Amino acid sequence: MKPIHLIAAASIALLASTSAGLAEECNAAGTVGTAGSASAGGTSAGSVGTAGACRTAGGTTSSIGSGGSAATTDGKAQSKTHINDNNGDKLKAQTKAQAVDKGTFSKSRTKTSADGDALQSTTRTMSHVPGEKPVKNTTRSKIILPEQQ
Repeated sequence: MKPIHLIAAASIALLASTSAGLAEECNAAGTVGTAGSASAGGTSAGSVGTAGACRTAGGTTSSIGSGGSAATTDGKAQSKTHINDNNGDKLKAQTKAQAVDKGTFSKSRTKTSADGDALQSTTRTMSHVPGEKPVKNTTRSKIILPEQQ
């Protein structure tokens, strides 16, 4: 057996022998998520955010994710995501996506957070064609994990 295969086989054996007892069952768990998209003329933008939490006897673990995209036929498009891990159980994410073609634009912004037992996400979208009324939408989702008993 070649050395590389021996290392791979040993790694697989180690992973297979890891005790499933390390995982704890959630006493309370939840997820939130919002998403939205906007389009006008030759522009479009969309964003999404999601967060989850699991509370066990050992504490609360959280996860967060966010992303977005923007497109235009002739103008400028950009998308950016920023995630903060402030301290252990406080996570924040924000995604902004925007496409502009002359005066026509589409944009979407999603803010998501996992702060201990509170999970929330908000997505705001807007599109606009010059001379017309802007089209706006907001979607919100929030949950608070139940108290431990």
